[in-house]
Amino acid sequence: MAVPPTPPVPATPQTVEDRPRAVAFMLVATLFIAATTLLAKALGTDALGPPLHPLQISHGRFLFAFLAIAATVLALRPRLIRPDLKTHVGRTLCGWGGISLMFAAVAFIPLADATAISFLNPVFGMLLAIPLLGERVGPWRWLAAGIALAGMIVLMRPTPESFQPAALLALAAAALMGLELIFIKRLSNREGPLQILFVNNALGLLIASVAVLFVWAAPTPAQWGALAALGLAMACAQACFIHAMRRAEASFVTPFSYLTLVFAGLYDLIIFDVLPDAVSLGGAAIIISGAALLAWREARFKQRPGADRRGPKPPP
Repeated sequence: MAVPPTPPVPATPQTVEDRPRAVAFMLVATLFIAATTLLAKALGTDALGPPLHPLQISHGRFLFAFLAIAATVLALRPRLIRPDLKTHVGRTLCGWGGISLMFAAVAFIPLADATAISFLNPVFGMLLAIPLLGERVGPWRWLAAGIALAGMIVLMRPTPESFQPAALLALAAAALMGLELIFIKRLSNREGPLQILFVNNALGLLIASVAVLFVWAAPTPAQWGALAALGLAMACAQACFIHAMRRAEASFVTPFSYLTLVFAGLYDLIIFDVLPDAVSLGGAAIIISGAALLAWREARFKQRPGADRRGPKPPP
């Protein structure tokens, strides 16, 4: 599962050349991100006790991530401003819905497949930005989206014998996380990244606490430990992601996030003895090719003289 989108953090002149540390932080982030899918799969199956409902797993994710981020806010005491609650609520509803659907998907399909499908979220973000932000999309970006969506069709295995219905859950999750990107674009120019994470996790915990009332089941001690580890892993992944983005340009460091797919596959193989087949490998490669082309195109645009790096309407 790709990390739920976090606020873009522009590199500063003092840190832009610190690429080794940026790569190190991103690699650690991918380890944590893949670990969240592993823990979600263990919780959603009978590996640690009776399977927990995806809404209960997402509640644990927000509960323990909020505790970790709240402790960080208390320790660092960053300057907080009045949040844009309407936008935060929209972002959090999408993030909570997306992560809940992804946790449901990983209980039924290989981690590598769910992770690969989650890489479609920037493609959905690009498509949704057309009606919601008025962005224009040129041929290169349409080509990248088409390639990534073709990979998704391969992973869905659209034949009566091999179709994976649970892959639709991962696809819906990617679409919601793509919509979440739209809200993040609106927030990132107004509020700091730590404030955005704090408000997001606080609202997410509130929403998840209401939803879990309808499906609550007493976790086993092992499941409590896994829920805590899931929330802490997500918080650590977001922190490492932000530190990576602070130390290098997004165009340089983002491709390293695709290693999440490798770690997810390794976890699935070691823990659940699931070996990716040719269809999984081929579909994942196609999706990553499309996502990489989209990232390359965005990087080329940002290098143009006079390009507005923050504007809502980049040229095609």
